[in-house]
Amino acid sequence: MDIAEVSMALANVSQMAQIGTAVLSKAMETNAELGAGMVEMLDAAAMELSVNPDVGANFDMRI
Repeated sequence: MDIAEVSMALANVSQMAQIGTAVLSKAMETNAELGAGMVEMLDAAAMELSVNPDVGANFDMRI
């Protein structure tokens, strides 16, 4: 293997690592946004329980 091939291979590996890092960064950003949305939904549910504490607390069941 000559120096040109080694140089090209290293450049290719470096580029693939940068692409992988960018994709991972985007996935982490998306997961953070989804997590924030879930926290908002849980906060909204807690607010509903504070306004109407009896709603959804009990249910009747017959067998």
